[in-house]
Amino acid sequence: MAQAHSHDQHDSNIYYVPHGSRWPVIASVALFTTMLGFASWLNEASWGRPVFFAGLVFLALILFKWFADVITESIRGYYNKQVDTSFRMGMVWFIFSEVMFFAAFFGALFYARQYAMPWLGGEGDGVMTNALLWDGFSAAWPSNGPGAIGGTYQTIPAWGLPLLNTLILLSSGVTVTIAHHALKAGHRKQLLLFLGLTVLLGALFLFFQAEEYIHAYTELNLTLGSGIYGSTFFMLTGFHGAHVTLGTIMLAIIWLRCLKGHFSKDDHFAFEAVAWYWHFVDVVWLGLFLFVYVL
Repeated sequence: MAQAHSHDQHDSNIYYVPHGSRWPVIASVALFTTMLGFASWLNEASWGRPVFFAGLVFLALILFKWFADVITESIRGYYNKQVDTSFRMGMVWFIFSEVMFFAAFFGALFYARQYAMPWLGGEGDGVMTNALLWDGFSAAWPSNGPGAIGGTYQTIPAWGLPLLNTLILLSSGVTVTIAHHALKAGHRKQLLLFLGLTVLLGALFLFFQAEEYIHAYTELNLTLGSGIYGSTFFMLTGFHGAHVTLGTIMLAIIWLRCLKGHFSKDDHFAFEAVAWYWHFVDVVWLGLFLFVYVL
């Protein structure tokens, strides 16, 4: 087993173990505060919204300091190949957890459409449920359920802003890949140009998604409270938008680090990790576009 060493040692056969950090515990408190505020906000508690934003700011500040410590350790040369392997494994497991996170919401959408709706409409074992409770209910998708929760609403056409955002995200996947190849080839100007374009495309995606949400709430009466369709629509697209926001911020930070010359063509895992995350965000959006908007 590899052993720890002090900060002034850089033997490639010795594994660097950082000093005890308080950031994981404090970040957990900030994350709990954020989610508590968000859940309370959704349940219309008066204190939910300010608590959510306070927790979000608190979490952002903590992550900024935590990542600053990691960047400083990396620049000073504390990390070796073994640490690099640990980082890669950690990022793989993190993305896997994100895959499972979205799988739960896609699963809820699939269950509601393929099972719950037909049962409420009287198919299979739901004959008596329909006859006794929801007589006359038509199991058509999209639906706000037999109780018509949220009232009448309209859906967002797939071939408008959703298609445009799909093209934007696919283009951003191309630009970040070009930037990665430029980094490995040592082409600094090309790296900064295409990585900067990726950041701009991410911000443009978020702008159009905000426009879509405003249109849905103000003109279509499509809200988070519009039954099963509204809840699954906004939970899937909303959490994806949160991931795009995080990814765009990370890409911007990586751009600044590239500008400062933090990476070499052989040592740039932070860039690779963010690129992996961004490609994951792209793939999730393709699933959203297909199953939420088109179908």
